[in-house]
Amino acid sequence: MLTFAYPWVALLLPLPWLVSRLAPPRAERRAGLSVPFFDALVALTGARPQSGAVVASRARWRTGVLAACWLLALAALARPQRIEAPLHKDQPTRDLLLLVDLSGSMDARDFRDASGRPTDRLTAVKGVLDDFLARRQGDRVGVIVFGDDPFVLVPFTTDLALCRELVRETAVGMAGPRTVLGDAIGLGITLFDPSRARARTIIALTDGNDTASRVPPAEAARIARDKGIVIHAVAIGDPAAIGEEKLDEDALREVAATTGGDFSRALDREALAGIYRRLDAVETRRIETVSFRPRTDLYWVPLGLALLLSMGAQGLGLALASRPASPAAPHSGSAA
Repeated sequence: MLTFAYPWVALLLPLPWLVSRLAPPRAERRAGLSVPFFDALVALTGARPQSGAVVASRARWRTGVLAACWLLALAALARPQRIEAPLHKDQPTRDLLLLVDLSGSMDARDFRDASGRPTDRLTAVKGVLDDFLARRQGDRVGVIVFGDDPFVLVPFTTDLALCRELVRETAVGMAGPRTVLGDAIGLGITLFDPSRARARTIIALTDGNDTASRVPPAEAARIARDKGIVIHAVAIGDPAAIGEEKLDEDALREVAATTGGDFSRALDREALAGIYRRLDAVETRRIETVSFRPRTDLYWVPLGLALLLSMGAQGLGLALASRPASPAAPHSGSAA
């Protein structure tokens, strides 16, 4: 489909005609020749002498060439475009942030892998997370890891392959031995600040008791709620443990309830996988289909035609000017 981006340029179409009618001709002085037999020339030619300037006339073919070049120039200024077939793109409408605990207690080997062999908590978490991320096509996903301090492992991205690879490379203790869930939630809130997604979700996974956060988890949860962020809390620690490794389920329940999220407890890999399956059903993929039609500029076509036409007309004019004039026919007469 052909269209013009600036169709109003067509209003300039009569401009040369208006200029020729309203503007005075360009004055040009030329030397004249005075002859004593002017009256005889007038009688022979039959022309009526008048005072004033003489307006030179242009050959019709030159006028046609100028008109065609003007039309082509206006066509180029109107910016002709070819509109291609519509393309559709799925645009994510939700940002999903994962908070992964890397404290020292994640090294406890009280989980089993898919083959039933004992494995540490973090390895089990990474395996389940990998399956979970593989099904998040259509979402922007970010990852924050935390221990003594929270760190952004992956900013929000739709490159889920990169996200999964970086999660696989995490290790216990790389962020410190303690647990700062409240600070991790606070960092996650700031990560959402530039986000324009309508749905914002945090999945927080921890197996320890928050004893070192500058912002308590409950206070961070209230701030997240005010910003429209939903937090799902997943506890994988041992409720019977004491000290730093003691799991504060009450705090995690409060965080989830404050923001309208869910609290879940996973004591083994199967339970953890079941939690992520439930979250996958709750947090279904949300996308918005955006349609657009590519446009290809074609202004160069009329410009090229105008250039070729003007060059051809100039060459034709030079050829006609250099052609020798035909000799005058001899006059016939009788001898006296």
